[in-house]
Amino acid sequence: MKSSFWKNYRFPILLVSGVVIGSILGIILKEKAAVLKPFGDIFINILFTVVVPLIFLSITNSIIQMDDMKRLGKIVASMFVVFIITGLIAATIMIITVRVFNPAEGFQIPITQVEEPNPPKVSEQLVKMITVTDFKDLLSISNMLPLIVFSLFFGFSIKLVGEKAKPLVAVIDGATLALMKLVSIIMYYAPIGLGAYFANLVGKFGPELIGTYARACAVYYPAAFLYFIIFFPIYGYIAAGKYGVKSMKYLITPMITSLSTQSSIATLPINLEASEKIGISEDVRNIVLPIGATAHMDGTCLSGILKIAFLYGVFGMNFTGIEVWLGSIVFVVLAGMANGAIPGGGLISEMLIVSIYGFPPEAFPLIATIGILVDPPATMVNSVGDNVAGMLVSRIVEGKDWFKHAIKNSN
Repeated sequence: MKSSFWKNYRFPILLVSGVVIGSILGIILKEKAAVLKPFGDIFINILFTVVVPLIFLSITNSIIQMDDMKRLGKIVASMFVVFIITGLIAATIMIITVRVFNPAEGFQIPITQVEEPNPPKVSEQLVKMITVTDFKDLLSISNMLPLIVFSLFFGFSIKLVGEKAKPLVAVIDGATLALMKLVSIIMYYAPIGLGAYFANLVGKFGPELIGTYARACAVYYPAAFLYFIIFFPIYGYIAAGKYGVKSMKYLITPMITSLSTQSSIATLPINLEASEKIGISEDVRNIVLPIGATAHMDGTCLSGILKIAFLYGVFGMNFTGIEVWLGSIVFVVLAGMANGAIPGGGLISEMLIVSIYGFPPEAFPLIATIGILVDPPATMVNSVGDNVAGMLVSRIVEGKDWFKHAIKNSN
């Protein structure tokens, strides 16, 4: 029994131990913990190095291995329905939360009449979201959505070529398997890398969690973790009944990784492994998770509402009214789906909040700082939620018994 427990939970235990030790070192060393940062950066850099070819190969391989193109269309359509619905739920929950707990209570700044900043045009953002000017730019983690679009069309093209492309199909399939094996090797270093990374984070940002920002964090952190603890199991139950709830154990490793790295892209390789253990079919997980890493942002929806409500409070405005709430919900859901694909997307979102709502420019650094402070749990909800979305998509595409083979394999 003990050996079975250790076998099933060894890696999460080692990850948690690394993070705990790193956090303690951060508290003790404070700013001096920065000396450990290079050991964390090595781990993050390796993951970022792997993730570009991993996305290209996994998406392309999923399409070329798929015999039923109608199934692909159903997966993609179901995926975006799930992304939008869960984003709306997250935003609505945060609306209720900030109405009960004002994140800016007791702190106000008089509004000044100055020229508003000019955010990038929507048309320019759209072009940058799905295309790049040079092929080499596809090899950058800053252009994940264009890479996904390219991978989708490349996979379709291989399917259209047919028999003559069979040698290429075998190469892509083998390369995908080899890359997943490489990820499993990299993860042996994860407890050390994440521990060092977390030590630096705690040492750097711990002292800043004071005053008004502490209150904003005190509102967001419990809301994000409660959303994770309550709604993810609910989504899991909707997707697969009791098995969906039990499968939450596979989300521990992605949760720890996303909290430490603060990157959905860096967590993607670990997410793909977790989704395989859950039993999400290869084509579903290889489409939903890479796209979800840039477009499924429940945590960003939560933080977007927090930032808007924070500025309303800071500038003495009432965050009330159905029209205000609905407008905020629609804005954060659409911004959340787009920002992950844009370099500096979070900052662009914050600029848009300042401009669209008519706040003065000095509002920008206020919410930019909040964005930094709430990023760990926001990324956790964003990233781990991709697995839950994959379960829901599986339920829609494959029916209520989609997980039966996973139970059979685990026995």
